[in-house]
Amino acid sequence: MPLLTTSASVPAKNNRLIVVGGGAAGLMAAGQAAERGVEVVLLEKMAQPGRKINISGKGRCNLTNTAALPEFLTHFGKNGKFLRQCFQQFFSPDLLSFFAEHGLETVIERGGRVFPAQGRAADVVGVFRDWVAQLPVSVRPGSRVEELLVENGQVRGVLCNGNAVLGRAVILATGGASYPATGSNGDGYRLAEAVGHSIVPIRPALVPVETSGGLAARLAGLQLRNVGVRLLINGKRKEDAFGELLFMKYGLSGPVILTLSKLMVDALRLGEQVSLLLDLKPALDEQKLEARLLRDFADRRKETMASVLRGLLPEQLVPVCCGETALRPEALAGEVTAAERKRLRCWLKSIPFPVTGYRSFKEAIVTAGGIELTEVDPRTMQSKLCAGLYLAGELLDLQADTGGYNLQAAFSTGWLAGRSAAAQLKEV
Repeated sequence: MPLLTTSASVPAKNNRLIVVGGGAAGLMAAGQAAERGVEVVLLEKMAQPGRKINISGKGRCNLTNTAALPEFLTHFGKNGKFLRQCFQQFFSPDLLSFFAEHGLETVIERGGRVFPAQGRAADVVGVFRDWVAQLPVSVRPGSRVEELLVENGQVRGVLCNGNAVLGRAVILATGGASYPATGSNGDGYRLAEAVGHSIVPIRPALVPVETSGGLAARLAGLQLRNVGVRLLINGKRKEDAFGELLFMKYGLSGPVILTLSKLMVDALRLGEQVSLLLDLKPALDEQKLEARLLRDFADRRKETMASVLRGLLPEQLVPVCCGETALRPEALAGEVTAAERKRLRCWLKSIPFPVTGYRSFKEAIVTAGGIELTEVDPRTMQSKLCAGLYLAGELLDLQADTGGYNLQAAFSTGWLAGRSAAAQLKEV
């Protein structure tokens, strides 16, 4: 493991904790440690902390989810078990109590998603700003950390803006690589790797995908609710999802696409063939949809197909449907043949979208990959490779579906890192 040393090997301050990064994990860590009597220096390279919180949830900030712990962990996939011990100490009810104690009301919406009652992410940032302002936390904006200072396997501080900032513990909470304009440009991976940590290859997650064929571009701006999406990899059914979808000029977005995006990104990176089948009528199987079409066409047999289809589809989809299924919009519903009806039924249940790529980190909600979890103690968030170094938030190889899961993980790992670091410092 490469070791970085201070130029004069100056002993670190005994009771100082350095937190690198002023996002959800960093702010929570700084406040928790400071409440326990530790001097905290919070280094944030942007002009002010909390910028990524401000844009989360489209500016509304989906704080957490009310799902019970076993279900909650499943949303992180196989790596979710790493969070069990952390969540057993600080979980969604504890987070909501924390915000309530600091005057922030919350509401529960569809799917157990929890938001600030006024729907403003800025209110969440305000809670943290006011909280740390009352504590022994020195917030230093415009502070870019270039190196971790390590001596004999023990962290001694950081090199920040060309100067050594000394401390006996450091919490690295710089965020991932998504939304780099908020400051999360992947610096933390480089810092961790320099002291020996392994980095699982990072890639965009919860990210829109690009499709070929031009159909998405023709429907750009159209949002559909309650649709089914089937993911095929190399022609084999891989996963099904249900929810909202948004057509973009380049392809597809929306919660249902973001949920499937990790599987698609990983498959594309392996050179596999990826495609999506869109089901506009997921509540109806083939037989029930056939009965619905027969009934509609019979009841409205003297109306045009364009008119009847408007009862089945958003208006913007009607001309597209006619073009894709070779149905004449001016034809009377009573004149539709069995073969034409079959083409329509099949199209409604499985509109194909070949997936050719995915958008960049600039549009990804979170980062997949990150610091190898086996190198981090799940009981404390302390590095197993470097004493006094703690790791929290999106830097870790943890990523979940949309719905408040990722932000809860950031708050919880930050909470645990802050308390663990404080306990270590108070021992001296």
